[in-house]
Amino acid sequence: MRKHRVLRVIGCVVGAIVIILLYEMIGIFAAYKKQPELSEETKQSLHPEDIYTDATVEERACIIEENGDALLQRVRLIEQAKEEIILSTFAFHDDDSGQIMMGALLRAAERNVHIRILVDGFESWTAMEGNAYFYAMSSHPNIEIKVYNRATPLKPWEMMGRMHDKYLIADGKTYILGGRNTYNYFLGEFPGHKNYDRDVLVVCENPQADSSVNQLLAYFETIWSQKDCKYFHDKEKLADRKSVKQAKKDVQTAFATYYEAQKDTITDTDFEKDTVATDKIMLISNPIHTGAKEPTAWYEMGVLMKQAKKRVKIHTPYIICNDMMYDTWSDVAENVPEFTVMTNSVANNGNPFGSADYQKNRDKISSTGVTIWEYEGGYSYHGKSILIDDDISIIGSFNMDMRSVYLDTELMLVIRSKEINTQLESAMMKYEQGARQVLADGQYANPYHVEPIALTPKRRRRVFVVRYLLGWLRFLF
Repeated sequence: MRKHRVLRVIGCVVGAIVIILLYEMIGIFAAYKKQPELSEETKQSLHPEDIYTDATVEERACIIEENGDALLQRVRLIEQAKEEIILSTFAFHDDDSGQIMMGALLRAAERNVHIRILVDGFESWTAMEGNAYFYAMSSHPNIEIKVYNRATPLKPWEMMGRMHDKYLIADGKTYILGGRNTYNYFLGEFPGHKNYDRDVLVVCENPQADSSVNQLLAYFETIWSQKDCKYFHDKEKLADRKSVKQAKKDVQTAFATYYEAQKDTITDTDFEKDTVATDKIMLISNPIHTGAKEPTAWYEMGVLMKQAKKRVKIHTPYIICNDMMYDTWSDVAENVPEFTVMTNSVANNGNPFGSADYQKNRDKISSTGVTIWEYEGGYSYHGKSILIDDDISIIGSFNMDMRSVYLDTELMLVIRSKEINTQLESAMMKYEQGARQVLADGQYANPYHVEPIALTPKRRRRVFVVRYLLGWLRFLF
């Protein structure tokens, strides 16, 4: 009798789990499986060709290539801010670089700088909830933290809309925008795993209405004020908790140590010597609502790539395409003499979903006419950049996958400047010298004598499971 009761309980638990999983999957599929087409009305509102018009004010820029420099320049902007700091990040952790960033932000708040931080709701749920370090931030009277689309399993039809933007703005004049999240993988030179990525530093001393910094500020205000963004534990009484007081001391100590080691650069106010003048900078973005989105950023980048006269070079961590995306690349290949893409090899890719889909669809990608290079650098390459001819550079958060096209908020900077283009080409070539070219027959050309990364048994099993059991979810990857 007891055995039958136990079996009934187990059956009820299993049944409940199955019902919950079905509820989640049906909700997600109903909201996100259908990928919207770009309407003619939306097309008419987009003007990527404006990058070729004259700018009303000069904006200077430089590419930030190294992880150590990426942390240093962020701290530099925060330390020199006098009025306001805006930080938008997909993920924020309390590791070494995260604590240094928190220490810098708290120090700025102590000198009455107004700070607003926006973090993705799913990432905040996994890394920030219950965390004394983030409560030390959110409880400060000069710091506001909001989360975009707080994840809740009760509403699966809203869960997949993520905020993937990564930028830092200081005093409405200087900003960093790119693909780096706020933790050790991307910022600083700390032991352990890391990802290679890329940012742009932009300086505008006298912003005008059409300057990129004002475009970015307007974008932030719109997303900050929408109903999907909610405050993160903003009660000042949290600061009285013993754990929060200790966390505040920890980040202050971490920052003080870092500051002393990097003081000369952090206090250097001359950005002109670090940057070059640009002809124009323009922001490209996706819609900001949490549902399935029209592919606006993809369309605008596609227009610019198709207009290239000589070359288009793409760097992306992942390639997960649908037919619309393949068609865009086929059009580029048909119209542009040199069209290449570099992505991580199956063995070098840190994302098992990206690895599995690329392994399955590499021939289909190649059939568009693009020349593929596979990066074998040992650490996963996370940069998202496009080089067009000798004067257009596009850098930001957008991966060449369906998630970036249809689900996430995304930002890309389009920069018209031959000097920035040269900087980007040099940075890209550094990685391509650690890559092999995929030939039409599936073999490789290896002009740089690169030793391929071995696909370990563990990673092979992971890729196999994702490819054959979860491939039907590729539109969510």
